[in-house]
Amino acid sequence: MTATIAAATTPRSLWQVADFRRLWIGETTSALGSSVTAVALPLVALTGLHAGVVAVSLLSAAAWLPWLLIGLPAGAWVDRLPRRPVMMACDAVSMILFASVPVAAYLGVLTLAQLLIVALLSGTAKVFATTAYRAFLPAVVGEEHLVEGNSRLQGGESAAQVAGPGLGGVIAQLLGAATGLVADAVSFAVSLACLRRITAVEPRPQRERRPLRAEIGDGLRFLRGDRLLRRLTLFGGAANLALTGFGAIEVAFLVRELRLGSAAVGGVLAATSAGGVAGAVIAPALVRRLGSARALLLCKAGTTPAALLIPLAGRGWGLVPFVVGTVVPVAGIVAGNVVSGGFFQRYVPRDLMGRVSTAMQVVNFGAIPVGALLGGQLADRLGYRAALWILLGGLVAATPLLVSALGRRRDLPTRPAEAS
Repeated sequence: MTATIAAATTPRSLWQVADFRRLWIGETTSALGSSVTAVALPLVALTGLHAGVVAVSLLSAAAWLPWLLIGLPAGAWVDRLPRRPVMMACDAVSMILFASVPVAAYLGVLTLAQLLIVALLSGTAKVFATTAYRAFLPAVVGEEHLVEGNSRLQGGESAAQVAGPGLGGVIAQLLGAATGLVADAVSFAVSLACLRRITAVEPRPQRERRPLRAEIGDGLRFLRGDRLLRRLTLFGGAANLALTGFGAIEVAFLVRELRLGSAAVGGVLAATSAGGVAGAVIAPALVRRLGSARALLLCKAGTTPAALLIPLAGRGWGLVPFVVGTVVPVAGIVAGNVVSGGFFQRYVPRDLMGRVSTAMQVVNFGAIPVGALLGGQLADRLGYRAALWILLGGLVAATPLLVSALGRRRDLPTRPAEAS
């Protein structure tokens, strides 16, 4: 019996589906390692290599640049292959890459160039892993459990993002920032082991193998011809541009402007990540009460103005605006991702999912390296607070794109024919 059938006959919860538990453990552990790295990697550059804010923003840009470089062909390749082996290969590559950093630091040969290479190659693995994961989840939980599955996975990821920054800060304070990347390497090993034990049989589309360019074109045409997906994609790109610009200078702002130590930085970021847990928990209830379209609008457009509190942050109690200004939008973003993830996995035809996903993510995630570089340049030229006002003001200004995409709908459509 496949996990899809098991999920369909499960009377109470996805926790009763063994394959889903394995996927959840692997993804949550990997998210914990990645959230440790989100603190540890910039700290390695800032404190270990004495890099400036522009160099730190380059690390963030390098991690997301592969979406621009190989995003479209990656979607076509993933649609040709079984998704689980793709995810396993990506975990193995990422494990080796992140383990190389503490080894090089121990030997005294670590350089900024190595950090950039690790960020770029691990980002390449993430392109394939993310694309395969979005297409693989329906095979594990079944279409009728996608909202619950996405909610539980996002909840696990958000919980990891609460624990990870604090753990990363403590490790950096006690053992050195480079040691924190050991946790990420171990997390990929755990994810790989969990994926190996999943038994779900993934249905493979029966279609004729065509030239890569033609298959990429299928995904682009689907996206271009679908008004709803097109506008959601434009909003995602604009929001990611602003949010990544903020994320690229967030640690440097806390360290250089507010004079916080490594452990304090980890504690603040852990506190701000708590909003993600709340967002993942409340998303299914919001969908039931408001409808999926209204829930998405509330989560992603209604919470963003709180981000304008962040540039007001100071030391001591002055950190409250930073925490509130981050917690509220993070809760909305995570809840919105639960809603939109389930929508996408039902809405897009299964055999096109990888290509349509990467067509969207080339815009969504392709904006991230641009935003990272923009954040670093703005902070370097104008100062941290001015950069934050510009970036977070841009986030609020992007919300009309989402309003125009959803209009007065109560629920998101489940098939393209319903979107007209």
